[in-house]
Order: sequence, then structure tokens, then C-alpha cells
Amino acid sequence: MTKVNSKWYAEWFNTKYYHILYKDRDYEEAQLFMQNLIDFLQLDPSSKILDLACGKGRHSIYLHQLGFHVTGTDLSENSITSAKKHEKPGLHFKVQDMCEPLDEKFDAVFNLFTSFGYFKEETNNLNTLKAIKAELKPGGYGVIDFMNAKKVIRELVAEDTKTVNEIKFHQKRWVENNFIFKQIDFEDHGEHFSFTERVKALSLKDFKNYFDQAGIQLLNVFGDYHLQDFDEENSDRLILIFQ
Repeated sequence: MTKVNSKWYAEWFNTKYYHILYKDRDYEEAQLFMQNLIDFLQLDPSSKILDLACGKGRHSIYLHQLGFHVTGTDLSENSITSAKKHEKPGLHFKVQDMCEPLDEKFDAVFNLFTSFGYFKEETNNLNTLKAIKAELKPGGYGVIDFMNAKKVIRELVAEDTKTVNEIKFHQKRWVENNFIFKQIDFEDHGEHFSFTERVKALSLKDFKNYFDQAGIQLLNVFGDYHLQDFDEENSDRLILIFQ
């Protein structure tokens, strides 16, 4: 099996290069999804929301602009340092391992943009879901926005190069032992860098198994940011709403 640092995400997400490579993510699409989600869940304007694995806080900031009280957490100290520049009353950020629950309760916990399944140890996926359950107020909603692994694997591009800020990122992708890997190699100022992402190819069936073990009730399954029904063959996303 390919050898990858068990906490690769802590190292890679903490670099400036991660944010350079992925800087062109679609903010309008993210805001559309947040608005559709808020409307569907009918969250009260005074609701408290936890943005779990928030990165630099793009979703948190937008949710706060909509009037919600938002806490964003992430394992990356650099991301949280950046996010903290946007702190204000009702918007806070902190470094936190998603496997461990905060000592606070929320009306909703959002885990967005495939920020799940990074762990090598299976128990950590389950512990994360148990933590989310512990962080929810009675009647609160958990939301996981994950990739549709079956479609991703079918359409996987084995190799390509992406140039951002004059840095050429060489990307290789493959599937091994039910994990999707992406190796990223590049040079900057004469120094070579190499990072490997690893995400478990979790299916709806896998999540249902986790939910059963964690005592979580699955309420809805959607396949895109417009909240259309999930289709394992064709949907772009696997969006799970649960309590």
C-alpha cells in the first residue's frame, strides 16, 4: 500500500501552497449551497452553527453575513490564523481536531467540501460522527457534504499539470485499497515539494453503517448543491442531513 503520513492533511493544509493550488474554488457555488441549505433546514436567524474543518473560513464568513452565530474549527493553525482576521461578534475561529467534540452545543454542524474521510484509522471517521452528534442541540442538524466517490473514480484523471501563480503543480491520481490518492509535485524557488492527499472512497452505504454505529438518524440525501435527489451513478456530490 502507498505510504502516506497518517496526518497528511495537517501538514499539507497548513502550507501556503495548498491555498494557492485551490484558490479558484467557486465562491458563488458555495454561497448558493449555503443559501439552499439554510432554506431547507429552516434555521432560525439566531441559530448557532459550527463549521467543522472550516479552512480559512469562507463558508463561516458567509453564514455570519446571513446573520448566524458561527464558530469555525480546523486542525490547520495557518488556516485558523488567516480566518481569525475576520473575527467579530458572532464569528469565531479556533484550532480543533474534528474527532474531539467542542464543549458547546449548536443548532447545526456543517462539514463541507469533502472534509471527511482523511483518516487512515477507521475509528476516527466514527469518532468524528460521534463528536458531531455530541455537539448538536436536541433537534439540531448535522450536514456532511462529501464527493460522490463512485463518479469521481469513474472520471478520475490519472495525470495532469495545473499552473497557478507561476507554479507548475504536477498531479497524479489513483485508487488503492478503497482510498483515492492524489500526489502533488512542484518546485518553488529551486526547492522541490511533494504532498499526497488521501481520501477514503466512502459510499452512501458506508455512511449509513457509520450512522448506525454512532446512533445517528439519516434524514435526507442530496446529490448536488441545488439539493436534487442523490443518484449514485450521476450525482456530483453526496450530501447527508442527519440528527
